[in-house]
Amino acid sequence: MQQDSKTGHEGKNIKHIREILGIKQNALAIDLGLTQQAASLPEQKETLDAPMLEQVAKALKVPVEAIKNFDEMAALNIICNTSNDTSTLNAINYYPTFDPIDKIIELYERMLQSEKEKVEMLQKLRDQNNQ
Repeated sequence: MQQDSKTGHEGKNIKHIREILGIKQNALAIDLGLTQQAASLPEQKETLDAPMLEQVAKALKVPVEAIKNFDEMAALNIICNTSNDTSTLNAINYYPTFDPIDKIIELYERMLQSEKEKVEMLQKLRDQNNQ
């Protein structure tokens, strides 16, 4: 069966969503009650039958529409809006929520503080030895 370009490859869409959610194929297999090898088969199919599609969507905790009409940004939006599990939201928030420059500055300040403490400790030891 030929699909239009909007819907794409349902199996690949499942794989993309699974990876976005950080779910290993083996974990999905367990949720589906399948072996890992059997769970890999839907990811290879261009289209899935409705019962299998619903089962996979339920296991991934996403709507069937997220699989059928996969667009990475749209799928993330659907997942965010339908998920009550904050760990899912954290898993798909793969964009940095911090400024890398701030992290470098923070690291530099910690290293500088550590060096200051070492100098103070060495000065105390020197003063004790001079007494």
